[in-house]
Amino acid sequence: MTPAQVALGYDAIAERWASPDFPRDNGIPQHERALAFAQGAGHALDAGCGCNGRIVDLLQARGYEVEGVDVSARMVELARARHPGVAFHHADICEWKMPRRYDFISAWDSIWHVPLACQAAVLAKLLNALAPGGVCIFSMGGLDAPGEKTDAAMGPAMYYATPGIPATLDVLAQTGCVCRHLEFDQRPESHLYIIAQRNTIASGPR
Repeated sequence: MTPAQVALGYDAIAERWASPDFPRDNGIPQHERALAFAQGAGHALDAGCGCNGRIVDLLQARGYEVEGVDVSARMVELARARHPGVAFHHADICEWKMPRRYDFISAWDSIWHVPLACQAAVLAKLLNALAPGGVCIFSMGGLDAPGEKTDAAMGPAMYYATPGIPATLDVLAQTGCVCRHLEFDQRPESHLYIIAQRNTIASGPR
């Protein structure tokens, strides 16, 4: 599946994330663990932000100036309605040019929809956009080797991929980042999240 097809799928089900029935604590304890490594507030990015707004709320409460980016037009529309003062970008993360460096980046349950061939490059793009000492939290499929699948568990067909744990840790090393935490947090499912921190003297694109 292409990112455009994934976007159409999320357009069709976006209201589920805006529903009061959506668990607003999803991923929040993991983000609080990541924020414990952060060196202070600044600019933050929610990559694959959706429309729920819980991560935006958490980051704003910690003093961050937050931006969001999502491939789904409907998700972005709902996100703008919930947080009219936040800059939300409707874009494909594979093609989007990062507008600045960030002190904190979240990519929670989002970049695993990126085509497998682009996964390493997208992760490297996010990590290279961290300011020195910046922190990134992202989730992925916790496999040892690359893998991809399509399923319709949410209704529309959705694509998922993972480069695998070894390749992912290689990207961290290549971009001057250190793995601060790695956890399978939804066993027996293979849901994995990683907290990475950029070297305090790292250089990269501005």
